[in-house]
Amino acid sequence: MSVVINPIGVDFAAEIIGLDIGSPIDDATRDEVVATLDKYAVVVIRGERVSEQAQIDFALNFGPLDAINGVLTTDIKRRVRAELTDISNMDEDHALLDLSDRRRLFNLGNQLWHTDSSFKRVAAMYSMLHAHSVTPERGETQVCDLRAAYDSLDDEMKARIEDIVAVHSIYTSRAILGFEDFTDEERRALPPIRRPLVRVLPGSKRKTLFLASHAGGILGRPTAEARLLIRELMEHAAQPQFVYTHNWQVGDLLVWDNRCTMHRARPFDEAKYERDMRRATVMEADAGDVHIEP
Repeated sequence: MSVVINPIGVDFAAEIIGLDIGSPIDDATRDEVVATLDKYAVVVIRGERVSEQAQIDFALNFGPLDAINGVLTTDIKRRVRAELTDISNMDEDHALLDLSDRRRLFNLGNQLWHTDSSFKRVAAMYSMLHAHSVTPERGETQVCDLRAAYDSLDDEMKARIEDIVAVHSIYTSRAILGFEDFTDEERRALPPIRRPLVRVLPGSKRKTLFLASHAGGILGRPTAEARLLIRELMEHAAQPQFVYTHNWQVGDLLVWDNRCTMHRARPFDEAKYERDMRRATVMEADAGDVHIEP
């Protein structure tokens, strides 16, 4: 399959033209997509809306999929296949969620800058978000480049954070918005996870920050000091020069490398408009040097 790479920025975000995610791809095409992600971190593939099975088949070319899709599990009915994550404002009957619905309140956390699954033992590598329906206004997705954000830090800050280990938890990000409606079973399923704040990417060999709103502590640091440093770095990384904003069309597949980006959903009128997205999440090969908090 012959594809064309159309850069959107200098080395951040690119469009791949000529790739049909609804058809099988060969190894050479897969390798070209991986190389594009290594360089640009974010890839846009425009096309037609495809079935859930086709989206799953496409994602499996790049590695194993997340086995734990969905944090809320108590009394929750699935609307999409178990291999996918439902990123929508609809229930299983395709009706708009009530604004007080537990699922909708949890999903508001997606509007915080975050990294998918940094709070899991095995973290996400690629997120592949496919648009089934989009809003006529607003509802964009923004992605920021943590590689460029790291490069722009001064030498003093780079030395300061070189060996820092942060603690990630889904309950940290949701608590920011006041959402703490989790059952004991849900909390036990996802204990806090430790991850280095700075890492070297295996493909490009570039250094990058690894941040998320899920990060709420730093090993060996008082909580207040840790959270101030994390906030400072996140504000630095979210500056406009590091951000790509994606304006959605039906059929789009937006792919980003969670190892070197943060992303967030932008708000829209949820009481009026339907927004239907399904995410396939390709996981890292193993847990690496991550540790579960005791």
